[in-house]
Amino acid sequence: MKATLLQNTHDMPLSEPSPVAVPVGEPVPHTRVHSVERSDSVETGVWECSPGRFRRQIVEQEFCHFTHGRCTFTPDGGDSIEIKAGDALLLPANSLGIWDVQETLRKTYVIISR
Repeated sequence: MKATLLQNTHDMPLSEPSPVAVPVGEPVPHTRVHSVERSDSVETGVWECSPGRFRRQIVEQEFCHFTHGRCTFTPDGGDSIEIKAGDALLLPANSLGIWDVQETLRKTYVIISR
């Protein structure tokens, strides 16, 4: 297996903005991404999101480290989690809920599909 290095993630160029799949109210947040898919059921990359609320659609386990911004994640049936730049978060598989982005958010992430 080859190592994957994401360099300069703070300033890494990302894709053109696209609206989130399931927005909750206005404004509709837009995301940008640079993703590196691997053949061993792992995806890594850099993801950015503008302010707004939306429903999390990823059902796989995800680890993320937030490098910019501020948000809240409220898992279905759980308590809200306040997140800011410098924080890291592990979301177990099937962690659905609502993201509420207050300041443009950027994170590096690893999604594990097993």
